[in-house]
Formats: sequence, structure tokens, C-alpha cells
Amino acid sequence: MPFNFENDSKLSALAEYLKNRQKVAVAFSGGVDSAFLLKFASQILGKNAMALNVSSVLQTKTELAEVQNFCRQHQIALQTVQFDPLQIPGFCLNPANRCYLCKKAIFTRIKQQAQALGFCCVIDGSNADDAGDFRPGMQALKELEIESPMKMLGITKAEVRQFAKSLNLEQWNKAASACLASRINYGEEITSKKLYTIEESEQFLRSLGVGQCRVRMHQNIARIEVLQEQMPLIFENKALIDQTLKNLGFSFVTLDLFGFKSGSLNKNLLQN
Repeated sequence: MPFNFENDSKLSALAEYLKNRQKVAVAFSGGVDSAFLLKFASQILGKNAMALNVSSVLQTKTELAEVQNFCRQHQIALQTVQFDPLQIPGFCLNPANRCYLCKKAIFTRIKQQAQALGFCCVIDGSNADDAGDFRPGMQALKELEIESPMKMLGITKAEVRQFAKSLNLEQWNKAASACLASRINYGEEITSKKLYTIEESEQFLRSLGVGQCRVRMHQNIARIEVLQEQMPLIFENKALIDQTLKNLGFSFVTLDLFGFKSGSLNKNLLQN
């Protein structure tokens, strides 16, 4: 059943934006923002909306499977672009502008693929709340003329979740995620082995019932971030967690007493 959006001014504006573009390729990560935007675009434009996803070591296997399942379930065309971010000059050095370097290279590839398929307009799911925090990748999107309609129209994260819920998308309450490289402290080398260690560590925590979590890597130290209400679960399984993460390569396993915070490694940059 088509989604009734006419009574919401922001959704009406988003629908008008999409109609004016006529044909769009949505950079689809599988998160709630891009999932809503992709589904809404497909309702407005039909086959003239498609998904482009980048498969790389920065994306977990679970996330890739979710992307594929979503597009299959909603009968939306999906193109997966294979990409190796570790080949981006300077990326593995993990500088403060790592996100810029990565976004610039990845969205250049996305834009090339979209144009090859006849889609000249590439859009992403950034929302109005993304104007905060430290987000150097936004500059790359601007330089490449990647459009962020929800950010432009002032649609917030909370509104995105509500709209996604109205569309019966299971992603509506999905926890926010970020690429695996964001777990490695700035200035420390990024390697495929480190990314694998982080992915497996977080997957293990989720297998215990932990929801929102991050395993931040500070050289050989794992700093676990979870929501305050899930800390008792960590303490209940502390011996198993300690041994498992050490088997994966960490020498020390710690718990951040202040809990989960998105982009927590950015604070050191913002203070300098």
C-alpha cells in the first residue's frame, strides 16, 4: 500500500524534490536513514530509483546481507560496488581527515557507477542532525555534488525514524552504526587484520545479547562501549568476554564507564 505523505510538509517537499530529479541512485548503507530514503524514493519514482552499495572491509558481513535482503524484499534494484579503501593514498595512516579521504574515493566510485547505469543524480541519507559532530566526509559529498535531500529539507533523525516506522520498515529503530575504521584511534595504522578483530569482537558481544556497542581499539587495548543499562550484562560475562577478545588479538580488555557515545574518538580532535 502506498505511503500517505501528503499531510506532512517535509515529506511532501521530499516527494517534490524526487519528482524534479526524475531518476536517482541512492547510496545505500542499510541504516535507517538510507533505508527510508531508498524506500520512499522507490514509491515516488518506481524503477527510476535504485540502490548503490559499496562492499569493502569497512562494512561487516552482516550489514552487507541486510542491504541485499532489504532490496530483495522491497524489489528495488541493487548494484554492489567492490572497493578497497586500504588502497586510498594516506587512508591507512588514519589521519584526522580519514573520513574525507574515504568518502571522496568511495563516492567518486559510486558516482561513476551510477552514471554508467544512466543515473546522473546520486543522493545520500544524511539528515539535519548530521550538521553536528565532526564530519569531514560532508565536504567530500559537497565537492562531488552528492545531494542530501533530507539534510537540505531539515528532516531530523527522530523524524526519519518515525517516517520509517510509518512505512513498516524494520530498520526504524535500528541502532546507529559507523564504519569499522571509526573504532581505531586516530594516528594508529588501519589494517585489514585490525578491522577483522573489531568486527569479530563486536559480533561476539551481540551474540551475548548486547545491542548498541563499540569496541574501540587503542593499540592492543580494547575499550568496550555499551549503553549504561547493558553494563550488568558485560560484568556477568566478563571472564568470557575477556578471554574471547584476547583470543582475537587484544592484550587488555576494558569497559568505558561512561558508556556508548557515537564518535567518541572525535573528542580528542575537537579539543585540539
